[in-house]
Amino acid sequence: MTTMAAASESSREGNDLSSDNVPRHVAIIMDGNGRWAKARGLPRVAGHHNGMKTVKRITKAADRLGVRYLTLYAFSTENWKRPKAEIEFIMKLPQEFLSLELDELIRNNVQVRMMGVKDLLPDFTLSAVEEAVRRTADNTGLVLNFALNYGSRMEMVESARKLARQAAKGELDPDAISEADFGAGLLSSDLPDPDLLIRTSGELRLSNFMLWQLAYSEFWFTDVHWPEFTEDHFHEAIREYQRRARRYGGL
Repeated sequence: MTTMAAASESSREGNDLSSDNVPRHVAIIMDGNGRWAKARGLPRVAGHHNGMKTVKRITKAADRLGVRYLTLYAFSTENWKRPKAEIEFIMKLPQEFLSLELDELIRNNVQVRMMGVKDLLPDFTLSAVEEAVRRTADNTGLVLNFALNYGSRMEMVESARKLARQAAKGELDPDAISEADFGAGLLSSDLPDPDLLIRTSGELRLSNFMLWQLAYSEFWFTDVHWPEFTEDHFHEAIREYQRRARRYGGL
């Protein structure tokens, strides 16, 4: 947990940020847990455990700045290819995180959501997340959205299938299908598109994350591994976002 002195210092570091241009929705690819651990001679799971502490730190930072939606890429549909022991450890983290933090999230008016396919998730993982979603459903503050067993190509294919089934039944004119119709079939249909994407650990790719939704988002990359990503790094990303002009294809 951040000390009062450290929190104060971090808050001062963010004083130059404009309150009028805070991204409404920030999405983060939380990368580098394993590399952080390896650099310290620790098992990869130690990186995932320390990364969980960063989730709390950045959730608080986002809430303080007035971010309305924070989407965290926690586990992709491709991550099932990892070693079984590592997957089992990762799947226990939502249960551990929420058992420690859910009461505080509730006190801070945070609403927890999950964006992903529930199939294949262990019962203990799913039940922990669903309990958090249920207990925070009426909260009106920051939306903390976990992308868990999520893959963007998968969700786009499924949206196309929904539209195809409607068209086959004569319920929809294929020539009338709009971007809004396609977007309505995505797992993020009840969220605005991200304004800012952050990826840690030096990788410069999207890794099958919100491919449709990130069409006009600002991207910010850092070499810092996720377990060492601080509130000051988050402020740096917001600061860079506020320096950019978003034209959406116009002048």
